[in-house]
Amino acid sequence: MTVRPYGTWPAALDAHAVARASGRRFASLWTDGRRVRWSESRPEDGGRIVVVDSESGDLTPAGSNARTRVHEYGGGAVWYHGDTVFYSEFADSRLYRVDGGEARPVTPEPPAENSLRYADGVVTPDGSTIVCVRERHEGGEVHNELVSFPADGSAAPTVIQSGHDFYMAPRFDPAGGRLAWLAWDHPNMPWDGTFLYVDGVVVAGGPDESVIDPRWSPDGVLHYCSDRTGWWNLYRDEEQLTSLADAEIGGPNWVFGMSRYAFLADGRIACVVTRRAVDSLQLLDPARGTLEDLGLGGTSYVATALASSGGRVVFAAGSPTQATALVALDVDTGREEVLRRSLEVDLDPAIISVPVAIEFPTGDGPVAHAFYYPPLSPDSEGPADEAPPLRVTCHGGPTAHVSPHFDLETQYFTQRGIGVVDVNYRGSTGYGREYRRLLNGRWGEIDWADCVSAAKHLAAEGDVDSARTWVEGGSAGGYVVFCALVFDPEAFAAGVSYFGVADAEALALYTHKFESRYLDSMIGPYPERADLYRERSPVHFVDRLERPLLLLQGLDDKVVLPSQAEMMVEVLERKGIPYVYLAFAGEGHGFRKEENIVRSLEATLSFVGQVFGFEPAGDIEPVALSVALS
Repeated sequence: MTVRPYGTWPAALDAHAVARASGRRFASLWTDGRRVRWSESRPEDGGRIVVVDSESGDLTPAGSNARTRVHEYGGGAVWYHGDTVFYSEFADSRLYRVDGGEARPVTPEPPAENSLRYADGVVTPDGSTIVCVRERHEGGEVHNELVSFPADGSAAPTVIQSGHDFYMAPRFDPAGGRLAWLAWDHPNMPWDGTFLYVDGVVVAGGPDESVIDPRWSPDGVLHYCSDRTGWWNLYRDEEQLTSLADAEIGGPNWVFGMSRYAFLADGRIACVVTRRAVDSLQLLDPARGTLEDLGLGGTSYVATALASSGGRVVFAAGSPTQATALVALDVDTGREEVLRRSLEVDLDPAIISVPVAIEFPTGDGPVAHAFYYPPLSPDSEGPADEAPPLRVTCHGGPTAHVSPHFDLETQYFTQRGIGVVDVNYRGSTGYGREYRRLLNGRWGEIDWADCVSAAKHLAAEGDVDSARTWVEGGSAGGYVVFCALVFDPEAFAAGVSYFGVADAEALALYTHKFESRYLDSMIGPYPERADLYRERSPVHFVDRLERPLLLLQGLDDKVVLPSQAEMMVEVLERKGIPYVYLAFAGEGHGFRKEENIVRSLEATLSFVGQVFGFEPAGDIEPVALSVALS
């Protein structure tokens, strides 16, 4: 082992490998027991999404992009019937069908660009009719509704359900005679309270009960997940099939097409169970009332990638040492077949940092949770009198969580001698409804404070250097970055914000419909509590800002507008604080293009290297700080 300063260790993993893997995501699974179909994003091709068949290859035309803008976050852009693929085309937001040949549109050209958007569809068993969610932009207002139309496009869509603010998951029973769907209204988000309808009648849910993921079993019985017990459990009609009290089957429906269970032919159900933010695939036998862990080793299952046929389950999952892969499993023999990997490069296990789950005191309430990834190299170690720098990351949402999984972006830093702690602050999912709702009314207070507490805990344990920590996050995680730097200016030495929220009031006023009332629960009703919005907005306290900041922003972001980052830049410029602002044309709320992911990673490493006084190894493109560091 060679002694080298932390942060300067040479690493085999470069930003290009990270970008190629981190951008490849799987969704929209379908299987008939032999073939498998799925959608996958391709960062090397501009981030476009392609529908793939395990036997015949790409199904959607070259240059197409199977992605929807509904709710801005999308999801559920692809569905199937027999050999036919239906998909939403990102370029014009029309719905297309592919029957082994050219794609042809089955919805009319919208009256204005992207004014009609489609997602989350289902086809009648005879293949004649589609029912899906449509988002209609008209006269400055956004209308969400369920529509029905011939699957061959011979007639325009007609509205079959409207009146609620949002709709999700229309699902036909196997006979095609009954239709279930979800609906909810402002100010709720789908994890707050939803209504489950069957043929126009509410059968479950309410304003304070989150019902998600309705599905009909092969014998025509409706199943769904509900958090009425405080944990999302699986129900069959009104019968509770699981009695989990420290784990759950379900998660926050940020996008369409999410599902955490799938039916097998013999009546058993494959379920993804989340316990303390760690996933496992388990087998539920309703007849015996048993739930058995299959022991596969996966700890992070993709919520939009689960399907089954016969005794075979197909899923996308990763573990702390294995990157996400698309896998087909025979549940009886245990035979696994890897269909696709997000990462085609094998890494030496000796250079993979495996996370440690930690709990730490928050100072004003219950403990919070995180996963710590220590620095690791096969041939480098730090000086005996030095502790490593720390990257404190916080997930977006904020109603979301991180699971322990093999993330190349994390490994990119740990291989270079930098520790990483991924914080599941109070309000994160994966720990039950009570923990999830701890953030209600306290967004901008306890989330960033928990990130500070995580860093202090690791420093007190002697694991990291308290003087060389930075906080990093995107979206709501970027808000945490700004809050920490202005409300506790000495807690971190620097910050890195990806499309972060600087002004909560501006977010409430100008964000898209799906999240336009989200902050009612996170902060308070607006405009009645405008005072709280100002108190929680870093932009109003920027004179407290003292630490260097790296800001990364997509110029096409419709969720957090570029003006939010530009507000911070004005202050940094005025105060003479060192900063870097990188704005990316053609990127929205989350970067998809390989070259931009590469630039962001290398910029972060260059930025913190300059702030902390170390020279990163390797050929990386440096950034120029606005003001030289003293």
